[in-house]
Amino acid sequence: MQTLLLKSNQIDEAGAILRKGGLVAIPTETVYGLAANALDGISVAKIFEAKGRPQDNPLIVHIADLGDVETLAAYVPPVVYDLADAFWPGPLTIILDKSEIVPDEVTAGLDTVAIRMPSHPAARKIIRAAGVPLAAPSANASGKPSPTTAAHVMKDMDGKIDAVVDGGPCEVGVESTVITLATRQPRLLRPGRITPEEIEEVLGDELIIDDAVLGKMKENEKAASPGMKYKHYSPSAEVIIVKGTLESFAKFVNGRAGEDVAALVFDGEEDKIDCKTINFGEENDDLAHAQKLFDALRACDDEGVRTLYVRCPGDEGVGLAVMNRLLRAAEFKVLEV
Repeated sequence: MQTLLLKSNQIDEAGAILRKGGLVAIPTETVYGLAANALDGISVAKIFEAKGRPQDNPLIVHIADLGDVETLAAYVPPVVYDLADAFWPGPLTIILDKSEIVPDEVTAGLDTVAIRMPSHPAARKIIRAAGVPLAAPSANASGKPSPTTAAHVMKDMDGKIDAVVDGGPCEVGVESTVITLATRQPRLLRPGRITPEEIEEVLGDELIIDDAVLGKMKENEKAASPGMKYKHYSPSAEVIIVKGTLESFAKFVNGRAGEDVAALVFDGEEDKIDCKTINFGEENDDLAHAQKLFDALRACDDEGVRTLYVRCPGDEGVGLAVMNRLLRAAEFKVLEV
């Protein structure tokens, strides 16, 4: 299969491919998504094949118009419209009980469906051109760092999908925040650019943080949301998160420096490190950490890194999303020095 690289104004071409049951990687404000017709189980199944994605990992359905929620969900609580008014279009995914129109391939057999409206203008234009909601997980090989540029997608997916629409670098850099309203109390399943505090302001109620946000899923527990699996977002390098001061981090890493060792550090810290360094923003800039994280993890593979030591970021605000991704990239390997 030849994978076409389309420009962001080639909307009609992308829509035509999707209507015919093909796969198109589309830009969103979070990461690039691998899109297929969400109402066609056969098309959706192609996503799992192209990515090598486990069948028990549900997908998010992307919409361009708020009215589509009522088609996809069996019941729409009034608070959904409050959340949509505050955050849509944008990087918030809401899980609701699904309607019969949503195939099991999208939901991994669950009775719920995850829905969001992306803010990237090209994404919404492509959804409208396709004429159907689009199921779209990240457009990468399963388990690898998510793609934030069209070049990342082509590296993983060239020859496996029909087309990639190049919409430039993604603004947010990590996947959407996911909450479920299909439980007794609203629950955060995956953190993202929209923080728990911002959501609680709209809900007027506490948002429960699922244990799996900063911990491992329980044995035999079924993923209710993408991004809850044990290992995810991971380069080929072994990733180890290191907690401690800059001085203790530098001493620890410098004692293990080598040609295939690198350190992921904050801006201005590279002079204290004896091995290769990759920067991901100033120490307290959680928005920069999110935007640069997956680029940094992909750079490890590009540069032949076999071990990556990571300066531990904070977990407040958007930092919660960064820490969530790093823990899964590191398979929960965290050292205190």
